Amino acid sequence: MHNNNKALPDSVDVLIIGNGPVGATLAALLGRHGTQTLVIDRTHDILLMPRAIALDNEALRILQQAGLAEEAFDKVVIPEVRMHCPIIGQFGRANTRGSVDGHPKLVTFYQPDLERAMRAQYQRFDNVGCCGGLELEDLAQDDEGVTAMLRAEDGGLHRLRARYLVGADGASSKVRSLIGQDFEGQSYSEDWLIVDACQREGKAIDHVEFICDHRRPIPHMPAPGGRERWEFMLRAGETREQVEDNGYIANLLQRWIDPSQLQIERKAVYRFHARCCKHFQQGRVFLVGDAAHITPPFVGQGLVAGLRDAANLAWKLSWVVQGLASPAILDTYEQERRPHAQAMINMAKLMGRLIMPRNVLLAVLGHGMMRTLSLIPAARRQFEELEIKPKNIFRRGLFINRRGCVKVRRGGLLPQGLVRTREGRLLLSDEVLGDGLTLLGMGIDPCTLLPEPLKQRWETSGGRFLQIGQQGQRSNAATPFVEDLGQRLTQIAPTGSLLVVRPDRILMHDGPAQQAAELVADCLQLLRK
Repeated sequence: MHNNNKALPDSVDVLIIGNGPVGATLAALLGRHGTQTLVIDRTHDILLMPRAIALDNEALRILQQAGLAEEAFDKVVIPEVRMHCPIIGQFGRANTRGSVDGHPKLVTFYQPDLERAMRAQYQRFDNVGCCGGLELEDLAQDDEGVTAMLRAEDGGLHRLRARYLVGADGASSKVRSLIGQDFEGQSYSEDWLIVDACQREGKAIDHVEFICDHRRPIPHMPAPGGRERWEFMLRAGETREQVEDNGYIANLLQRWIDPSQLQIERKAVYRFHARCCKHFQQGRVFLVGDAAHITPPFVGQGLVAGLRDAANLAWKLSWVVQGLASPAILDTYEQERRPHAQAMINMAKLMGRLIMPRNVLLAVLGHGMMRTLSLIPAARRQFEELEIKPKNIFRRGLFINRRGCVKVRRGGLLPQGLVRTREGRLLLSDEVLGDGLTLLGMGIDPCTLLPEPLKQRWETSGGRFLQIGQQGQRSNAATPFVEDLGQRLTQIAPTGSLLVVRPDRILMHDGPAQQAAELVADCLQLLRK
């Protein structure tokens, strides 16, 4: 579409402020839905500072939805996370081996690689444009949309109309300030030195470790491209200039690297915060990622939370812009996302207290308790198998909020498994679900269950159909059909049941075949409320 200021459009459907990983992912998702989108950013280039480093299986699944191939950027699969105390030894571990929903449970990555891949992805769409060297100066809302005043590098002002505006402009978000949502209350804030060393091929650790030393806690992990990262909490009295000195860093790292071998790729002092906006939306303006919530990095969920925001908001904006749903559905973005974002922040703060005991006594008590709990199988499973992590299941939102008959709660994520198409292609099931609302038939053809007028209403509202069969089952119907090779999907619902799945893979509704018309009518009603 438009890649320079001269070609700036007068109006777009969605204007995204901020071209970081969350803004770029939102643009790619909107691109897939055919929504006219413009992403702007103050800078032209990708920032090369050390920032996010961890992604979980849910985040990787969202990147898959946005169209990124598995090999689009390098990753290091992390088999386990260890917690070590200098006084009592290893007192906890989390097992991150294996995969969930077709993706590894935990990986580390190099953020500029991901951003490059995602920018390339959204630039494939004619309906998505990007522009660097532009800063949001002001915005004004009315009943029809948002007027954004954008300042260019030469000082010139551009006036742009958007039906909706999304602030993906990070922790010091201008959008957040302009809509009066500045963070309130006390922030838990700590200064940390982050050091990325390079040329560590064959020498870096293969897991993540937290050295929970009350004198100076240190998270430590490998990253792709022969990188290794350490994070050192600053002690009282230490200054940024002091700790960013190469000699000082060499001293901090000497237990791992001979100073003569040390190659520092990046170093920076960051302040870790725990904050969450009261509201993620004001009228036609939305906040995503660090603009809406900032999570301390101790559970690797900062960027993951932002990607969840993008997946939740993208399809809702697209359905509204294209007239497939009422603007009222946009209120469910905050309803669904804020409680989980807050729960993740609370968990990160709890982990922070474990990692950063203030003195020897607290270290011995806290770490000793963790070690004791690890002797009890149920407690060990909570931590080791990551069951302690808050589940991404909505309490309220854009779904039929009653108990269903399947093993996934409505408002929760549908699992993803390996399926085989009629042509014999092996795919992950999300690839077959595509970008629409899907009526899934478990062992039955959902198309045959609806009267023709309702079937047409479903299709004109962005709905589609898919039949899931057991391995070896065949279908001659015209309805799209796949075999569920690993029984990942068929095991969650009895044969003959129907599931309505949103484009962000959240279960919207479910029920037996005889309720097909009611199911579809309920969902159409939700979209039109």
